[in-house]
Amino acid sequence: MGSESDKASGEDRLIARYFGPIATHPGALGLSDDAAFLTPPPGCDLVLKTDAVVGGIHFFPEDAAHTVASKALRVNLSDLAAKGATPLGFLLSLALPSDIDDAWLTDFAAGLRGDALLYNCPLFGGDTVRTAGPVVVSVAMVGSVPEGAMVRRAGARPGDRVFVSGSIGDAALGLALRKGAAWPLDAGQRQHLMSRYLLPQPRNALAEAVRTHASAAMDVSDGLAGDLAKLARVSQVAATIDVASVPLSGAAQAAIGADPAMLDTALTGGDDFEILCTVPPARAGSFRAAAQAAGVAVTDIGAIEAGEGARFIHDGQPLTFRRAAFSHF
Repeated sequence: MGSESDKASGEDRLIARYFGPIATHPGALGLSDDAAFLTPPPGCDLVLKTDAVVGGIHFFPEDAAHTVASKALRVNLSDLAAKGATPLGFLLSLALPSDIDDAWLTDFAAGLRGDALLYNCPLFGGDTVRTAGPVVVSVAMVGSVPEGAMVRRAGARPGDRVFVSGSIGDAALGLALRKGAAWPLDAGQRQHLMSRYLLPQPRNALAEAVRTHASAAMDVSDGLAGDLAKLARVSQVAATIDVASVPLSGAAQAAIGADPAMLDTALTGGDDFEILCTVPPARAGSFRAAAQAAGVAVTDIGAIEAGEGARFIHDGQPLTFRRAAFSHF
């Protein structure tokens, strides 16, 4: 074992080699200090978010390191999008087992750097440690919104329409494929579902439309049914969803057609990283137009009402789910 100074210099070399090139903001100080600084844009509030991804829970050990890095960033970017926020930068904490080698770190840093550039979201600092367990990647994201403009979960009102972006259920069905599901899908359908689990597509292009038009919003990370129930609970309203209106990709429709029980998985399984929002009816048309201009598909799937809870109506009957949402606990 080396001395404490040897260990520190080894960590310094690792940081400089793999992560220094991603710390492009002047406030990161080239990762040479114990902290960084960030001046908020004039007239803006900061929006803070942190999420972690853990090997064996959020990704498979055999997944390429660059996809692990991208997933860790993108799940946080998705939350900023649902708040109507613009990303400013992030902090990274990385726990590495002893079998992680230079090839893995090189690929991880490449994925991190690519998405930091793609989403204009530089690294500000963080920490690297050893662990006896799996790889853990924890990101703390900072974004900005005009003062007082962050879109909260609370805010939905009776009469509002419920919208979701993109398509629902692909990632949960992709995970089922990774675990051995054998539906009669073609190669393109299988690839679509598995890629949606492997690499989220955060809807940051929709952030301004959400901030301008939505009364409440959150991202769909733990399943549409469970996340809508959370939004309805904190807004102190009820929601009724027409399952036939929930947007499903062609691949998801094929999987559910082969195994109708997978509808439950699609609605509750999580990892969609789409935006769920409520929009006053007078603004619904403008929201659709803004989403179209941003290049993001949105779908009206139901309504907010007085009361409590979230109901999903399928063929005229309320659905009862085996488990309403993904939970770690």
